Amino acid sequence: MRQKRIIQSSLFDLFADHQIGRELKAISGWLEAHSELLTLVAADLGEAGIKDTGRQGLPVESVLRCAVLKQYRQLSYEELAFHLEDSSSFRAFARLPLALCPKKSVLQKTISRIRAESWEQINRALLSDARQEKIERGMAVRIDSTVCEALMHAPSDSSLLFDSVRVMTRLLKQAASLPGGTAVAWRNRQRLAKKRALAIRYSRGKDRKARLYRDLIDATQATMASLRSLALHLASSIESAAWRLEVEHYLPLIERVIDQTRRRVFTGERVPAADKLVSLFEPHAEIIVKGGRDVQYGHKLNFSTGKSGMILDAVIEDGNPADAARFLPMLERHVTLYGQPPRQSAADGGFASRDNLKQAKAIGVRDVAFHKKCGLKIEDMTKSKWIYRQLRNFRAGIEAGISCLKRAYGLTRCTWRGIDHFKSYVWSSVVANNLAIFARLKPT
Repeated sequence: MRQKRIIQSSLFDLFADHQIGRELKAISGWLEAHSELLTLVAADLGEAGIKDTGRQGLPVESVLRCAVLKQYRQLSYEELAFHLEDSSSFRAFARLPLALCPKKSVLQKTISRIRAESWEQINRALLSDARQEKIERGMAVRIDSTVCEALMHAPSDSSLLFDSVRVMTRLLKQAASLPGGTAVAWRNRQRLAKKRALAIRYSRGKDRKARLYRDLIDATQATMASLRSLALHLASSIESAAWRLEVEHYLPLIERVIDQTRRRVFTGERVPAADKLVSLFEPHAEIIVKGGRDVQYGHKLNFSTGKSGMILDAVIEDGNPADAARFLPMLERHVTLYGQPPRQSAADGGFASRDNLKQAKAIGVRDVAFHKKCGLKIEDMTKSKWIYRQLRNFRAGIEAGISCLKRAYGLTRCTWRGIDHFKSYVWSSVVANNLAIFARLKPT
C-alpha cells in the first residue's frame, strides 16, 4: 500500500534561511502546484496491482521529491538517506511522514523506477510555467552536443575476455547452491585469465600477443563450455530459472567478445565501431569520438537551451551521428514543443551546412548563426553583422550550461546501470538543473 501524496504539510516543515533552503522552498512550491505529475510517477512505481491493505510504503510524492533532491544536490543513495534523517530542510522538502527515515535500498528501488518519459513530461510542464512567467519564451535557442560516459572502464579485448571469465566463474559458484549445481565438475580459470590479460597488457610483439590471446580465448571457451553443461544439469526451480536468465544474457555478449578479438588479433581486420562491444555490463555503450579528442564510451547527447539557460530539449542519440545531421531534427522537436519555430537559433560550426541553413529558414527561423561560417555568408544567415555577433556570443553560453550540467548535476558520467536507467539519469539531471534555474529566476 502506497499513499500518493501528503495532503497536509507538517507544522515542523521549516526551510533554512540560506540560498539552498530558499531554492528548495521555491522548488517545493512548484511541485506542490503540479500534483497531477504524481500520476506519472505512480504509474512508474506500479501502483495498479498494489493492495489497499498492508504496510505503508514511501508516498509517491516523497519518491519524486527525493529523486529531485538526489540529483539537485548530487548525493549518493547513502548520503541521501543520511541527509533525510539529519536535515530539517531536506525532510521538509521530501514531505516525509513523521518518524519515517527511508533506507538507501528503499530510495534506490523507488527512484530508479521513474522512467525517462516521466521526467521529460515533468520538464515540459516546467517549461510551460517558465513561458507563462516570461522566464523562458523559447524564441532564441542554441544547440550543442556533448557526451555522457557510461559506468565502465576503458575497454580492451584482453580486459573484456578476463571480465567474461570472471562473470562466468561467479555464475558457476552461484550454481553450487542450486539443485543439481554440483553435478558437473569444472575448473576455475580466473587466475589464469588474469595472468594472460596482464601479460598481454605489458608484452610487445604481435606474435607473443597472439599466443597469449590464444590462451586467453581457450580459457574463456572452456569456462563457457562448463557453464553450458551445468545449465543442462540444473533441476527446475525458481532460483535456477533466474540463474538461467542471467546466463542467457551474458553468453551471447561473451561470444561477441571472442568473435571481435579473433577478427582483430588473428585476421588483422579493422572491426567497425558499430560492431564492437565495449562492456559486458553496459552493452548499450557506444564509442564516441568528438572533434578528434579522447575516445569516450557512453552516449552522445544533443541539447537545446534558451536565453534563461534552461534546457529546452535533450536527445540521447543512437551511435555517433554527425552534428550537421541533427540540427534540423532538434529544430523540428522545438517546433513540436512550442508550437512555433524560434525567431533565432545559434549552433556550433559542426552543425553548419548550406542545406541546414536553407531548411531552417524555410520552417520560419529568421536568423541562423553558426559559430564557424564554413563558407556561408553572414548576409545569408542573419540580417546584419551585429546580429551575427550577438548570436555567436549567445551560442557560447551553452558551453557554460553543459559544463554546469556535468559538474553540478553529474552528467560527466552516468552512475546508473542499463540504457533505460541511463536515459532516466540524463533527464532527471536536466529537470534538477531547470528547477534550480526556475527557482532562482521566478519573481517572488
